[in-house]
Amino acid sequence: MTTYAGRLRLGVNIDHVATVRNARGSAYPCPLRAAKIAEEAGADGITAHLREDRRHISDADIDGLMETLSVPLNFEMAATEEMQAIALRHKPHAVCIVPEKREERTTEGGLEVAREENRLAHFIAPLREAGCRVSIFIAPDKPQIEAAHRIGAQVIELHTGAYCDLHAEGKFDERDAELERLRDMAAFGHSLGLEVHAGHGLTYETVKPIAAFPEVVELNIGHFLIGEAIFLGLGPAIAEMRRLMDEARA
Repeated sequence: MTTYAGRLRLGVNIDHVATVRNARGSAYPCPLRAAKIAEEAGADGITAHLREDRRHISDADIDGLMETLSVPLNFEMAATEEMQAIALRHKPHAVCIVPEKREERTTEGGLEVAREENRLAHFIAPLREAGCRVSIFIAPDKPQIEAAHRIGAQVIELHTGAYCDLHAEGKFDERDAELERLRDMAAFGHSLGLEVHAGHGLTYETVKPIAAFPEVVELNIGHFLIGEAIFLGLGPAIAEMRRLMDEARA
């Protein structure tokens, strides 16, 4: 098996701290405080998705994160002119282009790149020129990965949601088939020279098989960790995820 230098990075998504805050329209819990706790607990980066409808993370949250973080910010965004302008103003370390529909509860699948290749190539070019690493949140699908490579993305983040859902539903044969597809597409993306990340729906039960893929260099995990924080505290919840990831790589 091929191995790569450096430990597997953990990006902690703080969106749902803001979800809890916004449920009461209050000033707490504060996503920036969560980001600092995540840093102290071993997060290598912070992920935040500024949605068009601002249902969780706000513009002020992004302003604060850019001012206070000592680890990189991964700015998740839809491929819209508004979000491009915000990203170009802040110039975060990384931007991750995700699909977004108003009616969805969470991001439901990977970005459709192959059918929008020309538009997306022009969309990400200014972001790259500004110094942002451009990531595409994508299904583990060969044509989509090839298209992401052609448009000039430096990174792909493989959508692990289907794998996690199948595990939760007890459909273990289908889960294993999806895991194999993820494994193959991680290797394929790496073979094209893309940096490979993964995320969506990962839990303590599902993280280790994904963390064991040698081509994957970063996992982005949020909703589960915020949920576990209710019972364990945010720092211990993140530390346990970090332990499992390191164990899988060992």
